Amino acid sequence: MAHFSSEDESQLQSMLRQLLQSVKEKITGAPSLECAEEILLHLEETDENFHNYEFVKYLRQYIYNTLGAMIEEEMEKCTLDQNQGEGPGYDTLVQHVTKVTQESKEYKEMMHSLKNVMMVVVESLINKFEEDQTRNKEIQKKTVKEKCSNFCIDNCSDSDSSFNQSYKFSQGKLQLILEQLDPGQPKEVRLEAMQTLCSAPPSDVLNCENWTTLCEKLSVSLADPDPAFNDRILKFYAQTFTLSPLHMTKEIYTSLARHLELYFLSGENHIPTLLTGVDVTHPNVIRLLKKVRLLNEYQKEVPSFWIRHPEKYMEEIVESTLSLLSIKHDQSLLVSQKILDPIYFLALLDVKAVWFKKWMHACYSRTVVLRLLEKKYKSLITASVQQCVQYFESCEIMRSDENLTRPKHCGNKQKTFYSGQELQYIYFVHSLCLLGRLLIYTHGRKLFPVKLKNRKDSVSLTDLLVLFTRLIYYSPSCPKMALTAPTEDYSPASLVTEILRILCDQKECATECLYKTPVIDAFLEPIHNLMKGIEVAPNFSETALIHIADVLARIASVEEGLFLLLYGENMNSSKDENSTGAHLIAQFSKKLLDEDISVFSGSEMLPVVKGAFISVCRQMYSTCEGLEVLIPYSLHDSIAKAWKKISLLSERIPTPVEGSDSISSVSQESQNIMAWEENLLDDLLNFAATPRGLLLLQKTGAINDCVSFMFNRYSKKFQVSKHKKFGYGVMVTQVASTAAGAVALRNSGFISALITELWTILECGRDDVRVTQPRSTPMDPIDRSCQKSFLALINLLSYPAVYELIGNQDIPNKSEYSLREVPTCIIDIIDRLIIVNSEAKIRSLFNYEQSHIFGLRDFIIDGLSVERNHVLVRINLIGGPSERILPARTLQKGDDPYPWPMFSSCPLPTCYLSEITKRIDPKQDNDFGQLLSPSKISDKQAEWIENCRVQFCQTMKTKPNVISEAVLAELLEKFVLNLTENPFDCYFPTVEYKATDANVKNESLSSVQQLGVKMTVRYGKFLNLLKDSAENDLTLVLKHAERFLKQQQATIKSPLRCLQGRYPGHDWFVSSLFLIMLGDKEKTLKFLQKFSRLLTSAFLWLPRLHISKYLPTDISESAIHPIYYCGAHYIEMLLKTEVPLVFSAFHMSGFTPSQICQQWITQCFWNYLDWIEICHYIATCIFLGPDYQIYICISIFKHLQQDILQHTQNQDLQVFLKEEALHGFRVSDYFEFMENLEQNYRPLILQDMRSIRVQSM
Repeated sequence: MAHFSSEDESQLQSMLRQLLQSVKEKITGAPSLECAEEILLHLEETDENFHNYEFVKYLRQYIYNTLGAMIEEEMEKCTLDQNQGEGPGYDTLVQHVTKVTQESKEYKEMMHSLKNVMMVVVESLINKFEEDQTRNKEIQKKTVKEKCSNFCIDNCSDSDSSFNQSYKFSQGKLQLILEQLDPGQPKEVRLEAMQTLCSAPPSDVLNCENWTTLCEKLSVSLADPDPAFNDRILKFYAQTFTLSPLHMTKEIYTSLARHLELYFLSGENHIPTLLTGVDVTHPNVIRLLKKVRLLNEYQKEVPSFWIRHPEKYMEEIVESTLSLLSIKHDQSLLVSQKILDPIYFLALLDVKAVWFKKWMHACYSRTVVLRLLEKKYKSLITASVQQCVQYFESCEIMRSDENLTRPKHCGNKQKTFYSGQELQYIYFVHSLCLLGRLLIYTHGRKLFPVKLKNRKDSVSLTDLLVLFTRLIYYSPSCPKMALTAPTEDYSPASLVTEILRILCDQKECATECLYKTPVIDAFLEPIHNLMKGIEVAPNFSETALIHIADVLARIASVEEGLFLLLYGENMNSSKDENSTGAHLIAQFSKKLLDEDISVFSGSEMLPVVKGAFISVCRQMYSTCEGLEVLIPYSLHDSIAKAWKKISLLSERIPTPVEGSDSISSVSQESQNIMAWEENLLDDLLNFAATPRGLLLLQKTGAINDCVSFMFNRYSKKFQVSKHKKFGYGVMVTQVASTAAGAVALRNSGFISALITELWTILECGRDDVRVTQPRSTPMDPIDRSCQKSFLALINLLSYPAVYELIGNQDIPNKSEYSLREVPTCIIDIIDRLIIVNSEAKIRSLFNYEQSHIFGLRDFIIDGLSVERNHVLVRINLIGGPSERILPARTLQKGDDPYPWPMFSSCPLPTCYLSEITKRIDPKQDNDFGQLLSPSKISDKQAEWIENCRVQFCQTMKTKPNVISEAVLAELLEKFVLNLTENPFDCYFPTVEYKATDANVKNESLSSVQQLGVKMTVRYGKFLNLLKDSAENDLTLVLKHAERFLKQQQATIKSPLRCLQGRYPGHDWFVSSLFLIMLGDKEKTLKFLQKFSRLLTSAFLWLPRLHISKYLPTDISESAIHPIYYCGAHYIEMLLKTEVPLVFSAFHMSGFTPSQICQQWITQCFWNYLDWIEICHYIATCIFLGPDYQIYICISIFKHLQQDILQHTQNQDLQVFLKEEALHGFRVSDYFEFMENLEQNYRPLILQDMRSIRVQSM
């Protein structure tokens, strides 16, 4: 445009005016300037005449003249790329060419010149508008001016319109090309015609009337034997695929697919057979592969944009493809003489069926594909199944050296020949990947069963999965082969394993495909054979075992899969319970660990095989139900033994000497040993996921090492395992529920790190938060910034942990604290944040109010005063939800923001005490009166005991509130007396006790017991159950109970603080019993001596088994009570089945049901339940059995389900359960529910409860 004349300007004005007049209606109807701009910018998409405007044609010709040569050169370069790779970082060829062009000097010069010219033209147009137009017309002129200018610039840079057009392609010219393409024309004429066609803009070609005729002509011309002519046609197809819209490329694609279909169906073409193989250097094969590759590249590209077009276009593409791939030649020929079908050539170019994966990804296309497969082209699926079956059968009958050949490495050379066996294998891989993708989807699975030729029975979905599974260990291992990417693994075992992994990750798929007994049996078959010393398969290897273990671990990580492995498909079948998958896997894993099996002896892969199968076991024993099944195999002992052995070995690894040739080998060896050592520690650590598993871990002596390993991974924010969704929260909480676990957490540095992090948040603020304005004062007792640290600290503070970490220690109470002095332990936190009783402590805090409120909360009128008042009232008032009234923690709106009186000295203000309602005297009840009459009690003991239980159940269901302390005391006394007279009902031996009050009078109670006595007496007086002299009597009862139990204790040497003599806490059961007996010391002591012989005493009366000689020594030394490793273990097990939502909520919160249940039971539900419900709890467990303690806890969780779910969402579940009373819970309301639990679980639970004692006694 250097010579831009006035004539050119006039011509351009005319063209531009035509364009604007054509779109005038659209622009004037736009509601805003922005909308008008959008209309112009998207004119090509909305105006079907866009390419016919003279102005557009002029611009296209101008762009082609300026940039056409450069664009064609770049496109030629990309087209000739034999790898068909797209430019790095770009999705399409267009984007790549566009980027190169836009960055060129020529493009920038063209844009500058074009902009200047168009500005002149637009200015001239504006000047010629009539001056008498209205104001609205003038505004419209400005809009046209601005939009025309912008359009000229934007249109030249748009990737869809800049390079798709070049110059006008007239109808006459296309007709001439059609004539020149006639087969009768000379070769040079036809080549020239194709060259012209390739240079033409696809849009012009498409807009021509003869486009359909051209498609037909090109399709016929594809059969021309001339390679140069074929290449020109394919070049035109490639350009069309790249640059044209779908409705155009669809016609090209379907014509190419139809051509190939006719090519394979014609008997005149020389198509290779399986006998001859495929020589990819042969001219005919080259032409065929080019066509198939072009088809395949489009198959992989088209899903990214076909959703933007009518479904009929996509359906035509899909159907033409399936029609081509369904072609099968004469099946009567021998396999070696079989002519290769189209699917073989597609598989050769797309081994893993990527095209099918992309087509099945979106529901839009998947629906059409599956519908067509079901109605018309199911033979394609049948052929794929047939190919997999044939390959498997060949693996069964052939030895390794005779098996199907895979494509081998050819170094850096391109592979040029594929034998028939190699082609069969490639087709097998393609079929395997296609079927694997099909099984993911519901309607894909509905295509089964399929009927195969020469096979009587149809192949069902389960049959196919069994086939896949057996391929893992029947097919020989395959080296990585250089088909497309040298790093890809094409071995059947790896391919099948990847398919099964995907199926495992989707619940519906796994349920329909994998959770079937025949499939599980297929996985277990090689393990079973190895255990019996039978050869598994000719090509069996360690890798196959690793693959099997990987899939089994994924199956075991899901509830349904775990159930199938533990109990089989039918839990109640008569099948031997030891024959289920879990037992076989555990036996095999134990033999591997104990090196009691000769398989793969000395193999470098053996530790990996061991680790893989222990991982399967870990998925099982990290659950309560799984551990119950695997306990007989003592896997914890075998893993601990292997860990200790490898630990000794790791200590003897020599330090590499610089310059030595052995550095690399020693380094690799040490890395392998360290990896195996860490793997075993991780396996041991996972026992801590359940209460009983934690006991087993502690027995191994490796708990400190495991917790240190956990802290190391926790601090690095590593995942627990690849199969676990949540972090270490649950495991940390479980470990912290025991004294030894708390010590291990302290020794590992976990507690110190947690407290340091908490202090940093409270006092220093987060380092990564840039302060742009002062932080607002927190309104909540626990600010959100430290919520996570607070909850982590709450998880640690079970009573055993608290006693072990701070028991018998003094608070520092220093005279001065440095500002740099950071707390590192629980005592420090109490000293600095809770007991803030000196000016020195106040001065040492940067954020005094926030930090102190936090401290009080963990354990306003400003916020601090309100929180302090709440804490003081709470710790001085005993009672259930309806027996005490606690002040609010926040100020209220209105004239009186805090109506509660401040409590600073005893007595407690009466407004915090609720009124006690008087209960009915059950002596007036005929049923109880008859039951307690002397004549009834003198009847047969067994009959009376049973009648007593029945009457108690009926009363609890109908009128539970009639049971008062007096009658309950008498009923319990008579019941226990009768029960202990039958040796069969006694669990512990009789212990003679002759101590008098004078013998124990001078003995002292612990400070905790003394405090408990005062609280009990205060509560008893509040309930009108005790007299003023009750404190002395209760003290004597506790002293007698302590001496009585001391006679039954063993001598234990342990560093744990809780095992240094007396029971570390207060005896809440004895206190409760003392209240039930209305403060009668003699009745209480007599009852305790009788009651101590019953199994129920082990679970209700916790001090009963403190360092008891009746427990195995290792359990006594662990300081883990049976209510934890037995009772709480079954609570978690039943909760998972009976109230699954609550169980999941606990896991999401990083908290455990076992810890809160241990707290409830230890303090006999004091402060959680009203006194009447505590009586019902104790009576229910004594009358109906100790397993009812578990059922009551499950009932509580069921009652609290909605609250638990809500507080899980609020991220304060721990606080809610530890602080809040159990509002609205009544034992009697859940009696029928508990009776159902008894029917389902009593045999299992009672059997385990009875096994806690040393067996020799």
